[in-house]
Amino acid sequence: MLPVTIIGGYLGAGKTTLVNHLLRHPGRRRLGVLVNEFGALPIDADLIEGAEDGLLSITGGCICCSYGDDLLTALMDFAQRGTLDHILIECSGVALPGAIARTLSLPGGLALDAILVLADAETIRERAVDRYIGDTITRQLADADLVLLNKTDLVGDVDAVRAFLTEAAPRAVVLATCQAAVAADVVLGLTSGFDPDSEQIGHATDGFDDASFRLRRRVDTRKLGRLLADPDLGLVRAKGFAQDHDGTWRSLQIVGRRAEVSLAREQGPGRLVCIAHGTEIDRARMARLLAEAP
Repeated sequence: MLPVTIIGGYLGAGKTTLVNHLLRHPGRRRLGVLVNEFGALPIDADLIEGAEDGLLSITGGCICCSYGDDLLTALMDFAQRGTLDHILIECSGVALPGAIARTLSLPGGLALDAILVLADAETIRERAVDRYIGDTITRQLADADLVLLNKTDLVGDVDAVRAFLTEAAPRAVVLATCQAAVAADVVLGLTSGFDPDSEQIGHATDGFDDASFRLRRRVDTRKLGRLLADPDLGLVRAKGFAQDHDGTWRSLQIVGRRAEVSLAREQGPGRLVCIAHGTEIDRARMARLLAEAP
């Protein structure tokens, strides 16, 4: 299944900046970017290698396409290419990302990775209560798995804005940033590679901490998914493979407070990659959780 990340947020929140940043730093991914129109999302000129038939070829094997009013056809085209690792859909500033997410099952071969909503730290609280646009803002936030609290350099009390978003986006993890600069592995599907001879690896940088673990025994994968989505663990994302009690291999995908479990090809050994934000991963606690998982 080709993972899809939907990028939403009101006008001026920083969606353009984020997409250009991810195209510059894709983490070895070949990205397909779908936008309403090129004029609404100007790709940085130095990233463009060529343009043909409504398609922009981007450095690193990425492509960008304007879908206009025909998102479904554009998604089917991307899904059938077989050359992409991940799709980004940039919503218009007034679109509801949850509505777009519901269309992903129609083409086949696609799976929702995350709904990412950008929020302008300077204006989000004011706009959320505006009589004309407030309903759109609050519904966008309610759809989010991850909220990128952008332009934090423009406000003095970031914690107050974060507290507001915790209530407005109860399913989401809130990540504070400037210039929408965030690592691709944090907001896109995690890479799953790690040293198989190491029980766990990880490092802390820029407020993020990552670690990898082995899953040496069979578990109830759905219960494990719910445990990993517990906000008390502080995980932004987690991804891995585990063998269920009946011997079936399944993939686990944790994004914010959402946990998804699906069938996977045979793997070995079971493994899990985790990323936390604003705190170090308690590796001893994670090891106990995995050892005691039902």
